[in-house]
Amino acid sequence: MSPTEEREPLSPRRRAVLDTLRGSPAPLGVTEVADRLGVHPNTVRFHLDALVSQGRVERTAERPSGPGRPRTVYAARRGMDRGGARRYQLLARMLLGRLAAEGPGGGAAAVEAGRDWGRYLVEQFPPSRPPTAGEAAGRLTAMLDDLGFAPRLGEEDGRPDRVWLRHCPFLELAEEHGEIVCPLHLGLMQGALAELDAPLAATRLEPFAEPDACLAHLALTEAS
Repeated sequence: MSPTEEREPLSPRRRAVLDTLRGSPAPLGVTEVADRLGVHPNTVRFHLDALVSQGRVERTAERPSGPGRPRTVYAARRGMDRGGARRYQLLARMLLGRLAAEGPGGGAAAVEAGRDWGRYLVEQFPPSRPPTAGEAAGRLTAMLDDLGFAPRLGEEDGRPDRVWLRHCPFLELAEEHGEIVCPLHLGLMQGALAELDAPLAATRLEPFAEPDACLAHLALTEAS
C-alpha cells in the first residue's frame, strides 16, 4: 500500500462499507453488505474494489459447501485505521519544546542531529579524489534543494562563501523554536560537507538575514 493510499480520505459511503465489514464477526459477500446498508449491490461492489486496492479490505473465495462456484467474500484487514488525520506538526512541537527546555544543550543536540542527517542525505562523490570547494558546494545546494530550502549559492573571488536559503520547509516551527530549528539546519550543512570530505565548512547561519531569506556562511578549511 502506498503512503498516498494509506492517507486517502474515505467518502461517507465507503466508510460505511468498511465499518460494516469491521462490525461483522465473519467475512461478508456483496449482497450481504448491500442489504445491511440498503443500497444497490453494484454500488457496494464498486466501493469494495476500491477498498481492496487500497489494502483496507481482503477479498477471498469462500470454500463451497456443495457444487457451484465459490462465493467471493470480503473482510476488513486487521490493524489500525490508516484513514484518519495526522498531527505530525504537533509531534514536532512536542519534541522541539522538550529540546528548548534544555537551554543551550538543546541547541547543541539539534546541531548534532542535523550533522547526522546531513551525512546521511548528501550524495557522495566517487572515492577517487576529494572534491573541490565548488563541487562540494554544488552537492550541498543539491541536498538543500531536495529538502525544500530553495538555496542560491554565492561566491567571492570565484570561491563559494555563502548560501541563501530562500524557503524554510519548517517555517512555522522555526518562528516558534528558532533556537532549535536553525541550529538543526546548520548541522545539516556541516554534516553534509564533512561527509564529502570537502575543503569547505559551514561556519554560521543567520536566521532571516533578509526578510525573504536566511544566510549560511561558508569558509575554506585549513586543509584546503
